[in-house]
Amino acid sequence: MPKVFPSPAEFAAAVGTHVGVSDWVTVAQDRIDTFADATGDHQWIHVDPARAADGPFGGTIAHGYLTLSLIPVLTQGIYKIEGVKMGVNYGLNKVRFMNPVKAGSRVRASIDIVSADEVPGGGHQVVNKVTIEIEGSDKPACVAETVVRVYA
Repeated sequence: MPKVFPSPAEFAAAVGTHVGVSDWVTVAQDRIDTFADATGDHQWIHVDPARAADGPFGGTIAHGYLTLSLIPVLTQGIYKIEGVKMGVNYGLNKVRFMNPVKAGSRVRASIDIVSADEVPGGGHQVVNKVTIEIEGSDKPACVAETVVRVYA
């Protein structure tokens, strides 16, 4: 169940808190291959399981940008702000890829609210620290500060 904030103002009052974690999502080889096709990044470390088996990670790994692109699917069920009609991605402040995601691994996201400031037009600019965890690993795959504008 997502954590529900009754309004953008009540969400803003929660700045500095941990909101929650997502369900686990498996990063299967077919997802990695599809991402490679979409981006044109067919480096062997991502798409050649036989060659990657002898590589530095013992198998294929997800693209860093694939891991980053999972943020929407991972975070969509963590919280909801009532009364918001629209949210748009505004960018990223910081992104670090700290640990490769091996094909077949499961990942989940954890959210901490960094800021939620009013912006012209009746909206709030929300900055969340999103940590993408790998099941069974103490070191996260990715930590990113996402910036989203929400409008009531």
